[in-house]
Amino acid sequence: MQISSTPVTFPDVPFPALVEDQPTAQQIHAAMKSAILSLALPPGTRVSEAETGARFGASRTPVREAMTWLRDEGLIVTLASRGNFVTALSDEGIRSAHFIREALELAAVNRICELGLSPEDDARLSVAITAQRNAISFNDAAAFHAADDAFHAALAGATGLPRVRTLVVREKTALDRLRALRMNDMDHLRELEDEHKRILNCLRKGRADRAQRVMQRHLSRVLDAMEKLKASHGAYFE
Repeated sequence: MQISSTPVTFPDVPFPALVEDQPTAQQIHAAMKSAILSLALPPGTRVSEAETGARFGASRTPVREAMTWLRDEGLIVTLASRGNFVTALSDEGIRSAHFIREALELAAVNRICELGLSPEDDARLSVAITAQRNAISFNDAAAFHAADDAFHAALAGATGLPRVRTLVVREKTALDRLRALRMNDMDHLRELEDEHKRILNCLRKGRADRAQRVMQRHLSRVLDAMEKLKASHGAYFE
């Protein structure tokens, strides 16, 4: 993984205050990951352990642990004698993550159609779609994307295979920053919500072939948009 060409100074991100009864490293990791995926911490940002600790009011040990997790997720890179930097968006990384995610989610909808969609899983998927519709009505892209995450996590969970859910969530990480670049395109979000409804209807009817076609089109949107996003946000890419 590479950093963007021009390092960026750590911006004044409004991180949440740490909660005493929760592990400090986990809280720092979650806050930093959210800031990176939303592009509040853009590619190329230098994130020193000392400054991160000062922002959170935390010692170096939990900060270092959080940095290790972010590094393992490909969200930061450590360069010798230079420090930690938010990674640039990688064409190869995005295409690889998309390939894996597509294989997982196409297999997931096929399995759900074979096994049947349980009432509990149907309810979880329906709640996520309703949350997306409400987010659009309030023009709240962040809430929409949280509901989008919930939909895909619920879909993976409906396979009855816990590791599938873990892998889907992990591979989405490489794609989420692309999503953030289209955050305020409400027409795009409406299309995503409509595709979720169509996927759910197919699952209810056991139409694996149709569910897979809709899912494949749904997931391909990220690659369809990538070249335009590279042209308009070139500094964010390798």
